Amino acid sequence: MKYSFYPGCSQESGEEQFGKSSEAVCHALGIELEEIPDWTCCGASAGHFLNDELAHALPGRNLAAAEKAGNDVACVCALCYLRLRHTMHEVRNSPEFKEHLEKLLGMPYEAKNEVRHLLDILVNDLGLEAIEQKVKTPLKDLKLVCFYGCYLMRPPEIVAFDDPENPTIMDKLMSTLGAEVLDWDAKVDCCGASLTLTKPDVVETLVGNITQSARDVGADAIVVACPMCSMNLEMKQTGSDKVPVVYFTELMALALGLSNAKGWINKHVVSASKALTAHGL
Repeated sequence: MKYSFYPGCSQESGEEQFGKSSEAVCHALGIELEEIPDWTCCGASAGHFLNDELAHALPGRNLAAAEKAGNDVACVCALCYLRLRHTMHEVRNSPEFKEHLEKLLGMPYEAKNEVRHLLDILVNDLGLEAIEQKVKTPLKDLKLVCFYGCYLMRPPEIVAFDDPENPTIMDKLMSTLGAEVLDWDAKVDCCGASLTLTKPDVVETLVGNITQSARDVGADAIVVACPMCSMNLEMKQTGSDKVPVVYFTELMALALGLSNAKGWINKHVVSASKALTAHGL
């Protein structure tokens, strides 16, 4: 299984634990990720607010470069996934848009290949049974809630590979690792990531509602698949009773027995060590 890999900016900087754990998990599971040559920022999360041409030219450049390899594109950030999928979708549905984009890029882009999120690849291509066979340290009794947020499943005509209102793909993956996945009412709520700098009071309210929902059901941690959601949910929590937020790939690395797993998890602002130690992890 081979994919052209779009790492994304956050996974190369402040949220490198997401990028590194994703690559390590894929390597352990036999998934080959070939980094797109000379990739650049996709414009998330503000590019599409500022300039529509820029919002498509940035992901379009990366997609055109990846198309030369002939593989589907894999990405791990939900925002990157949406931006890349949106441009692919527009090219497939409008010859005029395609022509204009190619003029902007100065190169062809036919949108022949798919853009895939790693969750989709792991569950629907590799399969849960194959993952379960590789588990060395089951996440036994660890109580988790899975947070999908806005961009991973919506708008459904562009991105969704699961039910946009009640997705379960990450829940199934965490259950396969041995965790106890809890039902809750905030799995597709907005955390306000795009409002972090402009409306901090709104963001604190949104994050407060999400984290309180996790506390109400007794979750040890919130599992995420987006660096913006991770940063927001961690840094905008208030009070002393903070809920740990971890990437699904970090928990996969822990369950698969990868040597760097604990180091990645310890990079978070809100420590998950207490919850993991309590369950012998």
